[in-house]
Amino acid sequence: MDNSVNAAYWNQQPEALLAALQSSAAGLSTPAAGQRLAQFGPNLLRAREKATAPRLLLDQFKSPLVLILLFAAAISILTGAWIDALIVLAIVVAGAVLGFVQEYNASNAVEKLRSRVTLKATALRDGQPQPILAEEVVPGDVVLLSAGSLIPADGLVLEADDFFVNQAVLTGETFPVEKRPGLVGTTASLAERTNCVFMGTNVRSGSAHVLIVQTGAHTAFGQIAERLTLRPPETEFERGIRNFGHMLTQVMVMLVLVVFAINVILQKPAIDSLLFAVALAVGVAPELLPAIISITLSKGAQNMAKRGVIVRQLASIENFGSMDVLCTDKTGTLTLGVVSLDGALDPQGRPSDGVFRYAYLNAHFQTGLSNPLDEAITAHAQPDIGGLVKTEEIPYDFVRKRLSVVVGQVANLSPVGQVGNLPYMITKGALDNVLAVCTLVQEDGGAVLPLDDGRRAHLQELYAQWSEQGFRVLGVATRAVPPKPVYTEADESGMAFAGFLLFFDPPKPDAQQAIADLCALGVELKIITGDNRRVAMHVAHAVGMEVTGVVTGAEMNQMHDEALWRLADRATIFAEVDPNQKERIISALQKTGHVVGYMGDGINDAPALHAADVGVSVDSAVDVAKEAADFVLLEQSLDVLRQGIEEGRRTFANTLKYVFTTTSANFGNMFSMAGLSLFIKFLPLLPKQILLNNFLSDFPAMTIATDDVDRELVDKPRRWNVRFIRNFMIVFGLVSSLFDYLTFGMLLFVLRATEEQFRTGWFVESLFTELFILLVVRTRRPLFRSKPGRYLWGSTLLVGLATLAIPYLPFAGVLGFVPLPPLTLLLLIAITLLYVAANEVVKRAFYRKVHF
Repeated sequence: MDNSVNAAYWNQQPEALLAALQSSAAGLSTPAAGQRLAQFGPNLLRAREKATAPRLLLDQFKSPLVLILLFAAAISILTGAWIDALIVLAIVVAGAVLGFVQEYNASNAVEKLRSRVTLKATALRDGQPQPILAEEVVPGDVVLLSAGSLIPADGLVLEADDFFVNQAVLTGETFPVEKRPGLVGTTASLAERTNCVFMGTNVRSGSAHVLIVQTGAHTAFGQIAERLTLRPPETEFERGIRNFGHMLTQVMVMLVLVVFAINVILQKPAIDSLLFAVALAVGVAPELLPAIISITLSKGAQNMAKRGVIVRQLASIENFGSMDVLCTDKTGTLTLGVVSLDGALDPQGRPSDGVFRYAYLNAHFQTGLSNPLDEAITAHAQPDIGGLVKTEEIPYDFVRKRLSVVVGQVANLSPVGQVGNLPYMITKGALDNVLAVCTLVQEDGGAVLPLDDGRRAHLQELYAQWSEQGFRVLGVATRAVPPKPVYTEADESGMAFAGFLLFFDPPKPDAQQAIADLCALGVELKIITGDNRRVAMHVAHAVGMEVTGVVTGAEMNQMHDEALWRLADRATIFAEVDPNQKERIISALQKTGHVVGYMGDGINDAPALHAADVGVSVDSAVDVAKEAADFVLLEQSLDVLRQGIEEGRRTFANTLKYVFTTTSANFGNMFSMAGLSLFIKFLPLLPKQILLNNFLSDFPAMTIATDDVDRELVDKPRRWNVRFIRNFMIVFGLVSSLFDYLTFGMLLFVLRATEEQFRTGWFVESLFTELFILLVVRTRRPLFRSKPGRYLWGSTLLVGLATLAIPYLPFAGVLGFVPLPPLTLLLLIAITLLYVAANEVVKRAFYRKVHF
């Protein structure tokens, strides 16, 4: 069996296709499924590219700078300077191993975290429904789908019950499409294959049994993906890093060309001049930046996991920290999420067993969208429904906001308007949407009266009173219907209003404190809900939210986008909205300059999760919501979310510390050395000394991910600011160069240093400044008021001691170093201390004038 046997499977009888796939309506056996998984491979668009050790090690040598160094070292060997070449190679290899160890550990940690949030499917294996990983679905599997399921692969519908699928991702269709068994033409387009489902689409309502035919890259979605990039849109942080890298790379290329050309013109050795120019470029270029980002983000992801936040997209961590508006539904976030039925009441507001019976039948028989309201009804009590069967269902959708079932054999129920044993329809849903299809109302004693304006007003008055008390109110209506094979939305008319259902979901005790904590972090909370405005306002007041404006879905329909942009910024509550309106709200907030987060767990939340800068879902969410989210919370809690935001900001802050270090001492040192090389007859540092300097300074940089972060760097959203970094580079680079030339002057004109003494002294001073500038720029506070992380502090001290010791070691001569007189060493330490003090003064003035 192979995938070619399944050509035009939508035009084949299910029995023939099952035979061709060597399967049955009861699915595959477990051994057969295992054999097919080995044959066809995982059900993925692309085979997962695991970061293996050899591959990561090889990646360390792909940098253009490293390749240039290796080329230059090879030339050195050919010209006889093999000792220098071997030293350069040793340093390059040692740096690659350092980067490899860190990235390999980070990659493994992230892979373990991602495995905690996996998409699953329910397949018939050995004749029984079994949950399996979506990537383990194989051709011949029979998969059970229900509302909220993300369809794992392409297949043929065998059975369907009011089965509607959202396939906009493939066809662009706005509304869900009903899928049912049958045959369609061989040449039918994707949109015309109403008997098929496709990978990447999702179930809107109903349920179905589907025979899987195509998996992985053979699916329709997989074939499209082959022609498109699967990389997610570039985040603001990635774009900023890329622009920063381009800027320094341009400087690096110019530096290599100019320094090499001038040194050759000055008749200095060509090979030494080339190695010197390339080594300078290595010192300037942010060659560690990709590794630092990878390590910092993976460390952030691990820390977030400890706080109950699983990161699905590493690059989104920065957006998490930058988020300044969080939109969320109230259920489960501001409230306990434990919905209970408080009462079933007749149109006069009195308890009614009859109304509850109708509600129970509707909730019990519906097979579409699983929801906590129906669960609350069926858990409340279990009336006798013997002899009753569902003959039809009109599933819930987010436009009608109601659900109807048609029940047969109703003689013992005596429903309103029943004639003989005719079946009757029970409709349940949002009160206004139920009343919209009612023309009658059942009054006291079972009398049925016209639903005139006065009676409507009385029902609305009761509704308003209960809503203001925090109850979610649904309406129930019934009517007898003539028997027929199919019922549609058009049959939801001329109904008799039977009564109300009251649900209560109490506010979380800690919600008020969590909202206050988010506010303190500069994150504004907005409620987006399908509930009515009164319930939303009651919950908002109960948890201490300040309500500055309420916008309803009906009001949004009357607004142009520009009007919504202005209003969305001021409003606190968006009530009675549908899924498309949620997405529109997100876009409006983004248009006004906000970084917007959206927290949701339902089918109707998927568009908003896609549109938001930060999509947040929960582990118990439907598959389509988890797939759309950047982050998955193991617990639906605002406090867990707050901790995740803080960790995202710490991750961002630590990443910028390396950027600040690169653009201060490193940048200044390399430019100072390039300038000096034009005025002296020898190279300020030999290429191997520059590379050793760069290698040693990498050790503290690799520990940045574990550094402590000052509270003020977490207390408000921060975004990538290239202008700020450019200003930082200019100011602190000039300070670095000033002290570099002070060191040059002392060594050349005061101490009359020889070439070897100059290089040794400059090596010590330049490495000291690179080490200690990180301790200065890592905080806005004075150095002594912000304690570095223990790994950063420890590695800095160890490398500092190694720097002092190197000139006195037995192999110092091979590296071109000589022991320094005590006076020289003391003066170098004094200059370093002055440099640190000067940077502290400049830092204070810089942050007073420049805000970031």
